[in-house]
Amino acid sequence: MEGKVSKKIKPVALVDCNNFYASCERVFNPKLWGKPIVVLSNNDGMIIARSNEAKELGIKMGEPLFKAEEIIKKHNVYVFSSNYTLYGDMSHRVMTTLEHFSPEVEIYSIDEAFINLEGFSHLDLTDYCRLIRNTVRKWTGIPVSIGIAETKTLAKLANRFAKRVPANKGVLNLYGLENKDYYLKNTDVADIWGVGRQYTKLLNLQNIFTAYDLANANEKWIKKKMTVMGLRTALELKGIPCIEYEYFPPAKKAIVSSRSFGQTVQDISSVKEAIAFFVTRASEKMRSQKSSANLLSVFLRTNPFKKEAQYHNGVLIQLPVPTDSTSELISYAMKGVEQIFRIGYKYYKVGVMLSGLVPANRSQASIFDTEDRMKMAKITEVVDEVNKKMGSNTLFYAATGINRKWRTRADMRTPKYTTDWDQLPLVSAKEIDII
Repeated sequence: MEGKVSKKIKPVALVDCNNFYASCERVFNPKLWGKPIVVLSNNDGMIIARSNEAKELGIKMGEPLFKAEEIIKKHNVYVFSSNYTLYGDMSHRVMTTLEHFSPEVEIYSIDEAFINLEGFSHLDLTDYCRLIRNTVRKWTGIPVSIGIAETKTLAKLANRFAKRVPANKGVLNLYGLENKDYYLKNTDVADIWGVGRQYTKLLNLQNIFTAYDLANANEKWIKKKMTVMGLRTALELKGIPCIEYEYFPPAKKAIVSSRSFGQTVQDISSVKEAIAFFVTRASEKMRSQKSSANLLSVFLRTNPFKKEAQYHNGVLIQLPVPTDSTSELISYAMKGVEQIFRIGYKYYKVGVMLSGLVPANRSQASIFDTEDRMKMAKITEVVDEVNKKMGSNTLFYAATGINRKWRTRADMRTPKYTTDWDQLPLVSAKEIDII
């Protein structure tokens, strides 16, 4: 039963895509609906996503693939390599759909978003969110669950019940519900947004086991032991908004691009190719937030889990002036590789980190700088524009290699159905006799 809500408190909805990675695979392969699915990490090593059917079989999140092979074979579980290009594009389609229903959508993660429903309180919010849910499913094929409440934390809590209780049919509205004790008492403190493992242990020691317990705990103690962030969580459970919307996420202070190899490499040319590739990816991300880097770190290592000669090292390079130029960053990265590479080791993982980030339009020049920055900027802009219009890696730097024998293993990856002209799904029809 809905009650009265202060006019100052606006409704917020949390939209969460159900089993997102598995759902993306199902959109283009309908026979997978109702079948158990797992999605693997880079190099097909660990299980990072499961459908509900796979969860029911006892397959664990983060479990190495080889440990689950018996269950997978016994129950005909479908196994896929991660396809982040597909998942990223499908996420964009979902978020774009949500923007048709509210001008204020905060993208929280690849499969979650908060919607500010201010101005919609005169509507039946449950019905409105069912419309949102049905439209997302119709336009994208992705099933979602929606929780509605006065605060972000309560909306997350409501979403959990919307997803897990079939009677809710994917939507639960707690906004205006005067007595939320049932939901608070049936939510473990470990399942509250913002409460991690360490805080769960601390709270359990104080006989705080549920969201209800935390909402009614001593506020001074919470602030002392869990800082102001913990106090905000407790207040939000009481229906007091404390966590603001972040429509424009703050720029990252550092950007890392790293990956373990599909197979170990021993030659410096392969290591250089991989480093150049990761520099390219990191610099693209950096330019997307309009930043330049002062520092470049390059690192490499062998596999610590193998009984063989071990080596790991890294180098930090101070750039003469802040830069966002991929070609310049690759040049410095190659010098870094030459400093730390050692012959005789089987390298398993390399990576780069761009740090000391500053706004690109505020980068301070140097009188000793001899680079043609205007030319660099034009080249970078052209490469970015072509790749944006024609697809990632249409234009690439020769230093990143062509064959890339070090590339990440993904033997069970599905096509990039929505972003590559050569991998579009094919639809065919055959002539039938009409009687």
